[in-house]
Amino acid sequence: MQFLKAERKQVVIKLALQGPSGSGKTYSSLLLANGLVANWNQIAVIDTENNSSHLYSHLGNFNVLSLADPFSPERYIEAIEFCEKAGMKAIIIDSISQEWEGNGGIIESHGSMAGNSFTNWNRITPRHNAFVQKILQSPCHVISTIRSKQDYVLTDKNGKMVPEKVGLKGVTRDGMDYEFTVVLDLDIKHQATASKDRTGLFSNPLPFMITEQTGIKIKTWC
Repeated sequence: MQFLKAERKQVVIKLALQGPSGSGKTYSSLLLANGLVANWNQIAVIDTENNSSHLYSHLGNFNVLSLADPFSPERYIEAIEFCEKAGMKAIIIDSISQEWEGNGGIIESHGSMAGNSFTNWNRITPRHNAFVQKILQSPCHVISTIRSKQDYVLTDKNGKMVPEKVGLKGVTRDGMDYEFTVVLDLDIKHQATASKDRTGLFSNPLPFMITEQTGIKIKTWC
């Protein structure tokens, strides 16, 4: 064992973009990635959204790896490793929500298992954790998009339990946001606010538009 002096060098960002359909997650991810690496040829999109990333081919010559179901954690891991071996510097996973609730994802896999539901989670959770660790340990910048939907809670109003909106909830395992250095929430106007930021770059609470300059700013921090 030995001590090392704490310093930030050669850091790669692990960032999540979360928002509802139409909020601009894919487009914003591509701008961020190009700001980070300044080379479209070194950007790969792992596309689980029916090749939607091809809609933005006018931005640059980025690479697309189409991923069809089953959306198992192992398939995601294989796709990430493929991008790494191809020499990519930035990987966009669009989206990681399919790993959780898509065909062949964690929820479906758990539901198809026989036996005790609680015990089965002990077998399923390590598979999800391996996927998370693959993202965190990748030598590439990784930008993950997360679908979100309106979340509700039941509240007691005059003796009646009624649903009440409590904001947008990401379609992935609870606590997934803890794994990322930065989590940016996109609204339907394509504006972002930071719900988690360990860089200190996004302390301003005002919404902003993501551009390539946002990626450059993160690259400088790295």
